[in-house]
Amino acid sequence: MVEPVLRLEGVTRSYNIGQPSAIEVLHAIDLHLDPGEFLALMGPSGSGKSTLLNLVGLLDRPTSGEIWINGTATTHLDDAELTRLRGHTIGFVFQEHHLISAFSAIENVMMPMVVDRSFETAEIRARASELLARVGLTKVANHAAMAMSGGEQQRVAIARALAMAPDLVLADEPTGNLDSKSADSVFALMREVNRDSGTSFLIVTHNLELAQRCDRIIDMIDGRLVK
Repeated sequence: MVEPVLRLEGVTRSYNIGQPSAIEVLHAIDLHLDPGEFLALMGPSGSGKSTLLNLVGLLDRPTSGEIWINGTATTHLDDAELTRLRGHTIGFVFQEHHLISAFSAIENVMMPMVVDRSFETAEIRARASELLARVGLTKVANHAAMAMSGGEQQRVAIARALAMAPDLVLADEPTGNLDSKSADSVFALMREVNRDSGTSFLIVTHNLELAQRCDRIIDMIDGRLVK
């Protein structure tokens, strides 16, 4: 039996515990994501999607329940262990690309590898160049990120998310700020990466047309996953 890339069992997230204003945002979430699966998460604003993505991305801890990444239980890992696991296993793409605007495209893609410090300098630049070629941006590799179009910036963000060869990419409304043509192009690129490398994707989107091109759709309403 193949180990899921991601598995959640009974995950909850509450705030202001023990106070009159206590609120449970996520309720007993069970979820799995198989290697190479491309999954869409949909739901209205305020339903808990971003909270769930923060937990899956190991940026926050659940109040109860367990999260496994590649078979590793994460609840009892310390901050350094979570950082190490996140850095080597999970890539992130956001609606706001969060590029360093004064840096070039290739410098932005290099950053995760520079921070990790486990790569030789020549290897870092070579891999970043390879990833930019993969997303069709070789000709603008040395252009400042701030001078690029929204679609190009998001392509740089995808290349950066792949820098550490993660098993899982989390994408939070990755096409939300793009026109329909650019959105379709960026989505097609992520799908291509998914098919070619077997990288799993969990994408939060409001775009039903794009979600229907995923392997599976799950819906979240009021902090619960619904069929």
